[in-house]
Amino acid sequence: MSDLFSGTDLFSEFDRLQRQMDSLFYGFPSSIRSGRFGAFPQVNIGTTDDSIEIVAFAPGLKLAELDVSIDKGLLSISGERKPAQAGNDDQTGDDTRTYAQERFTGSFRRVIELPQNADPDRVQARYTNGCLSITVGKREASKPRAITVQ
Repeated sequence: MSDLFSGTDLFSEFDRLQRQMDSLFYGFPSSIRSGRFGAFPQVNIGTTDDSIEIVAFAPGLKLAELDVSIDKGLLSISGERKPAQAGNDDQTGDDTRTYAQERFTGSFRRVIELPQNADPDRVQARYTNGCLSITVGKREASKPRAITVQ
């Protein structure tokens, strides 16, 4: 058996692959790129030259049930999604027995590690049609700029 499958060499190979993946994603921390399956709210994360754009899909919430904060480079989205009230539509009633429920209900918290160039003083958040859009500005020093050659 080769040394590739020994514990030490296997972990060093995983570390090398992780470093390669990090360089492909422009240095974003791994937590900003992925989340666990079934996490609520689901998020899309992107970037522009000026900002980091985060959209959290959280339909059925009231604005008062959402809390967004940044602390030490971590963006936290938390709140509570109440269960749908029986009898609110024509298909359900008080005698309805639930066989399957795919809609998430209860308290939630999603934490996203922001890159170092994120500016915690330049954050805007808005909640429209079940989408929480968060814009985090980038620090001026990290923005690309043209250099005049003389």
